[in-house]
Amino acid sequence: MEIYADNAATTKLSSSALKEMLPYYESIYGNPSSSHTAGRKAARAVKDARADIAGCLGCLPEEIIFTSGGTESDEQALISAAEEGKRNGKTHIVSTAIEHHAVLNTLEHLRKQGFSVTLLPVGSDGIVSVQDVMRAVRTDTCLVSVMYVNNEIGTIQPVSEIGRLCREKKIPFHTDAVAAAAHIKIDVKAQDIDMLSLSAHKFHGPKGTGVLYVRKGLPVTPLIRGGGQERGRRAGTENVPAVVGMACALKEVYRNIDKNSARLARLGEMLINGLKAVPHSALNGSTERVAGNVNFCFEGIEGESLLLLLDSKGIYASSGSACTSMSDEPSHVLRAIGRDDRLAGSSLRISLGDDASEEDVSYIIDNVTRSVEYLRGMSQEWKDKTAGKLKFLL
Repeated sequence: MEIYADNAATTKLSSSALKEMLPYYESIYGNPSSSHTAGRKAARAVKDARADIAGCLGCLPEEIIFTSGGTESDEQALISAAEEGKRNGKTHIVSTAIEHHAVLNTLEHLRKQGFSVTLLPVGSDGIVSVQDVMRAVRTDTCLVSVMYVNNEIGTIQPVSEIGRLCREKKIPFHTDAVAAAAHIKIDVKAQDIDMLSLSAHKFHGPKGTGVLYVRKGLPVTPLIRGGGQERGRRAGTENVPAVVGMACALKEVYRNIDKNSARLARLGEMLINGLKAVPHSALNGSTERVAGNVNFCFEGIEGESLLLLLDSKGIYASSGSACTSMSDEPSHVLRAIGRDDRLAGSSLRISLGDDASEEDVSYIIDNVTRSVEYLRGMSQEWKDKTAGKLKFLL
């Protein structure tokens, strides 16, 4: 039995998206910047994809910039707001301690360029306080950037409230919505979002393509300079098949989002209840999370060992963000919600896909329970805790 339970890292390409993409590899392969018929057909595909994505997000087509993915979109949003702020004497940025490293590392770069950065804490529930955002903004704040959904623990941030606050303060608001788009319908106008990042492979689109939404009137700094593609905001020949597939995937997700979210919520609750039965375990973050994202700590084990055992049983999960899987450092997100390094190192993230079943969840619960028990049986630390020589943390 094989169960792919790492959908927060990447999703399977939609068969509908693949079908839409194929003609732009095989027959409609003109450069969309070319003026001949083949080029115009490709340009029309890009235009239609832009309009479709804008329709999903509730914005204008000209407010959509195609990028290589979430990382590029995040960086371009932050750099654009920072440069505009600097021109106006504003060099302060507010964000959170649980952002994706695409945001955190860009903020560190900006800090070295002379910007001041406030990283707000989150509670043990993994959610930032709107009041903390309100207290953090200053007269020289040029940007607030708060992710929509945390990619590691699935918690949903109060984006609409933060957007409203920023609009009242006339401060640009950016949200990294990479982990949200597969689960939540987004309306950038209604939610007062000025800039938003998406990555196609998180919602059954192709890898290597994404979106940066920028509200009309806000200046954009190009990271890639060259030709005049994307209205001069992002040079380079557009990846026509990818943007076509991305638009198809996003529309498909939005058509089915209510039904899929309700089903995944039931399966997620089943999974959480099953894993809570494991002694000395704990759910990381609030139960107010996107459907199907479940992150647990299991005291007395190493998370990587658990992953290897589950892999041998055909369960493909993770210990957190795929972008930091090669790092030896414990998760900055789990540290931010109060887990110490030992507990953070025992974490398991299971992110269910749209095709998950109750049978899959039962299989996961059974094998996680057995694997944790097996690993604890080999752990001297666990033996010391059960003997009363060390205190339990959970």
